[in-house]
Amino acid sequence: MKFSEEQVKEIVALRENMLQQVDNHQEGIEMLEKNIIILDGFLKDSSFVKASKLQTQNEPEIENMVEAEEPVENSKPVENSIPIKKGNDGKVIANAYVTADQVSIILEEQVLINADTPPFKSFFLDRIIGEMKKKDFVQAENGKIQKESIIDYIINKNGTDIREIIIKNYREKQRLNELINTAGWSLTRMLENISK
Repeated sequence: MKFSEEQVKEIVALRENMLQQVDNHQEGIEMLEKNIIILDGFLKDSSFVKASKLQTQNEPEIENMVEAEEPVENSKPVENSIPIKKGNDGKVIANAYVTADQVSIILEEQVLINADTPPFKSFFLDRIIGEMKKKDFVQAENGKIQKESIIDYIINKNGTDIREIIIKNYREKQRLNELINTAGWSLTRMLENISK
């Protein structure tokens, strides 16, 4: 049975559409798996803590910190530190310093991670920050945000090892939460990959 040129084009388009759907579902599955790992870490850390103690913990909630960070005219932004812990043992591997316009993730001195270790580039930089950047470009093109407000990052290294990740223009609390959570997840996976 021979197909016409038009039928072949439709079949190719259908195939492309199906591949796109597979990619979308794969991304969704990976994001769900990542979120489950993050939630498991939170549950592990808090499962044996009395409810009365949860309110008096020293670690402030990210959302509350960001509210305090919203710029007030004629005042300097205040930095807040959020510890980023290793998923499996709760050891602090980095600290996130949050201001109104950027978050700086500074690795602990003894934590040595090569910037080429997976899944740093493929997941954290390309998928998480990259997707945010794509959305920002669209918003900038539509005039919803200024081009200077597009999310961006700088990686400061000591040789090949990551020392600091600076993310500028996160702009939203939800993004800040996602960036800090996925940074913790990524750094934990990287440390696991190094120790294999």
